[in-house]
Amino acid sequence: MKQLTSLALAVPMLTLAFAAATPARADYTLIQFASGYCEVWSNSADNPGGAGWTKLAIALPNWDAGQAAYHAARAQGVCR
Repeated sequence: MKQLTSLALAVPMLTLAFAAATPARADYTLIQFASGYCEVWSNSADNPGGAGWTKLAIALPNWDAGQAAYHAARAQGVCR
């Protein structure tokens, strides 16, 4: 019985330790609105409300990559 109790306590603790050790992932997305204005959004899963927007670049690994995509889109005249 003592082994079962130890196992019952160990499993949640290991699960919590694994979750804490897993790095958080914060994808970034470059979004273009109908006006032509572009913006870098953190968390690719979130979408702007309403219609009239397009995701130009998704799953960018960090803010710097999002900014690079934004500046490249501006240089090409895609974003204003």
